[in-house]
Amino acid sequence: MPEVLDLSLYAKPAGNGTLGMELAVDGIACGACIARIEGAVKRLPGVTEARLNYTNRRLHVSWTDGAAEPAQILQALEDSGYHGHPFVPQRAEQAEAAEARRLTRCLAVAGFAAMNIMLLSVSVWSGNVTDITPETRDFFHWASALIALPAAAYAGRPFFTSAWRAIKSRALNMDVPISLGVILALGMSVVETANHAEHAYFDSAIMLLFFLLIGRTLDHAMRRKTRAIAGNLAALKAETAHRFAGDELVSVPVAALKAGDRLLVKPGERVPADGIVLGGNSQIDESLITGETARRKVTSGTTIYAGSMNYSGALTLKVTAAGGAALIDEIEKLLDKAASAKSRAMRLADRASRIYAPLVHATAALTFVGWLAAGATVHDALVTAIAVLIITCPCALALAIPAVQVVASGALFRANVILNTGDAIERLAEVDTVIFDKTGTLTLPEPRATGVASLDPELLQMAARLALSSRHPLAVALAREAQTRAPFDGAVEEPGQGVRALVDRVDARLGSAEFCGVVQPAAGEIGLSTIYFARGARVIAIAISQTLRPDAVNVVKALAHFGLDVRILSGDRDEAVAPIASALGIAYWQGGLKPADKIALIESLKANGRRVLMVGDGLNDAPALAAAHVSLSPISAADVTQAQADAVFLGERLKPVLDAVAISRRARGLMTENLWLAVIYNAIAVPIAIAGAVTPLIAALAMSGSSLLVTLNALRARRA
Repeated sequence: MPEVLDLSLYAKPAGNGTLGMELAVDGIACGACIARIEGAVKRLPGVTEARLNYTNRRLHVSWTDGAAEPAQILQALEDSGYHGHPFVPQRAEQAEAAEARRLTRCLAVAGFAAMNIMLLSVSVWSGNVTDITPETRDFFHWASALIALPAAAYAGRPFFTSAWRAIKSRALNMDVPISLGVILALGMSVVETANHAEHAYFDSAIMLLFFLLIGRTLDHAMRRKTRAIAGNLAALKAETAHRFAGDELVSVPVAALKAGDRLLVKPGERVPADGIVLGGNSQIDESLITGETARRKVTSGTTIYAGSMNYSGALTLKVTAAGGAALIDEIEKLLDKAASAKSRAMRLADRASRIYAPLVHATAALTFVGWLAAGATVHDALVTAIAVLIITCPCALALAIPAVQVVASGALFRANVILNTGDAIERLAEVDTVIFDKTGTLTLPEPRATGVASLDPELLQMAARLALSSRHPLAVALAREAQTRAPFDGAVEEPGQGVRALVDRVDARLGSAEFCGVVQPAAGEIGLSTIYFARGARVIAIAISQTLRPDAVNVVKALAHFGLDVRILSGDRDEAVAPIASALGIAYWQGGLKPADKIALIESLKANGRRVLMVGDGLNDAPALAAAHVSLSPISAADVTQAQADAVFLGERLKPVLDAVAISRRARGLMTENLWLAVIYNAIAVPIAIAGAVTPLIAALAMSGSSLLVTLNALRARRA
């Protein structure tokens, strides 16, 4: 029975008279579990939605208020062979760390046991062809049993518990034939040893567990990376707000806010809720929310969003949306829904394992029946059937994908790409469309001064040093050009105008045209901002803009050469996107898009059979990253965006995006080759097993040889 909890504390209104709850689900073994879990919950009366995210093992359930109870949902999971509990981030991370430690311990025990049993087995194999006595052989077999039985009982728990859950729910997964093969091999070996037989299979059973645990541990480690940040939006949300209670200002939790409340937002604070400005003037940074790069001036009557950063002045705000209805909360909901939808895509290994289990069972059963029909004893038929289960062990299958993933992830790391999800390589290899966000993705995350080569070097350096004394974004961009990092003494910043100082007893000013005494400002190009510097009668205009990544033009051309359709979807203004698209030669682009707009466009492409790679960095890109077939984000991206991306790339260059596609295409080919090697191995080994010619030596050599072969083939993924 599920743990007794006050589950109503975890159920939250989801709109339209429904309640929603996030559950963490234990016992998920493969992609086939998705349909089984969702189906079991959807069959409950009143349930309107059930979405399982395979990567983070979270189940979102919505139901009509009053038509169902949370306890019924947990019971449905229990009846299906899974254990669910309300999702608590800290508890989930602790559970993941505990599972990683458990798998590592199981792997260590299996490896230790396999090495020691193999030492004993080699002695038996060599003795069988020379002069070993039956008593000595029995002693070695019993010594192997003494090591193998407790080691298998401990190291096999990840497979045994998963198999038992599947059987209880009247289903099959890949762990069922694994568990059956190990248990039968060990049981048969004990019986054969007690009857002084020449062969025992303790070594085969333990080696099977060892190789499978390698694959299981690698897969878990790859999946866990994506939960390092755990989709946490807390860093972008204010925890408390300053609410007016009459004429008094009271600090309250953001969760207690409701529409109509009056708030004070101080400079340097994040806006705690969506609302309308009632009083005050300021500049706010909404880049993480809307993708707009320039700070926005806000005055009375302006609408602002939760998560925006207030910079220069205090604002009085009337709340219009709070308690989960703010724009940042809508982004989170879009993100979770898109991520759950993407996790339904069945991975290559899952498709292979779905075929594997019934095929192995059928082959072993037919072997048993066939030998009985041929006149063999029940003992001989059973020994041969178990040998078939052992020889068809999925060692090569279990290593075929993870081995390539590990080698390819190393190659990607050397190319400055860090994977967040284990199946990202498979999906990167399938893309035919690449969509870039503009700001911070095609361009560098911070604006830079442009056209500096044509300016007077002396005046440029004076301007850059003076910019060190200002916090304005344009001055911060210009300050990067300063060769001397010491600001001028006595510099004074005048808010909204600029900064001034005496340089060699001559007044120097940096800021707006009016502040610098410029009567006719230069006509700036679209997408550029201009900051002026004046010293005496000498004046220069310095253009500040988002600068393209150094290799963006070449990378876009190379992607197009790969046959990929390259596009830009941005939340920034059309006039800021147009020159970037023109410079890169990208014909299809759109600006001014909200998160839901980007998702709609991606879904439209997917409906037409496109496999979309989304590359973006802002919080507003996170839902689109989750909705795309596969996604990348730069290391400068928001934490939430990085958590939703399938991979993160480092550095100022865009080449890692190209490398990710090239390496992944090669790795995908090697995964397919490895699966075919596993098939060929079984095609050769299974007839030998059915013929009854398998000895423990042949079984051990076959398992080791097939595993070594796929591992060596995987090493080719080091070269793109």
